[in-house]
Amino acid sequence: MSFRKVLNARRQRRQYRVRNKLRSHAVRPRLAIFRSHKHISCQLIDDEKGLTLVSASTLDANLRDQIAYGGNRAAAAIVGKAISERAKAAGIEEVCFDRGHFRYHGRIAALADAAREGGLKF
Repeated sequence: MSFRKVLNARRQRRQYRVRNKLRSHAVRPRLAIFRSHKHISCQLIDDEKGLTLVSASTLDANLRDQIAYGGNRAAAAIVGKAISERAKAAGIEEVCFDRGHFRYHGRIAALADAAREGGLKF
C-alpha cells in the first residue's frame, strides 16, 4: 500500500472515531469545522433533520473585510466569534464540537476558544 493511502486511511479512522463519539449526544447541534490551507469554515448541523442551522467562514462577505488572510489563527478566532454570535441569534447555547480529522491545536483550537469566549458551551 502506498504511503498516501496509509495517511488517508489514518485520517478516515480518526474522523470516524470522533464522529461516533458525538452521535451519542444528538440532542445538541454539531459544530463541524473544515480547514483548508487558505480558509476555515464551520457550521452548526442538526443531524436528526439533516439541516445546517448556522454557518461562518473566512469566505463570508461580512467577514472578508476583517480578515487579511484566511489561513491563520487570527482569522480562525474571528470566525469562531462570528459563529457564536450567529448561534446566539438563532437561540443555540450548547453544541457538540466536531473537529473531524483535524488535531485540536492551532487554528482549530483558536476557533474553539473564540466560540467559547463568545458564549457557546461545548
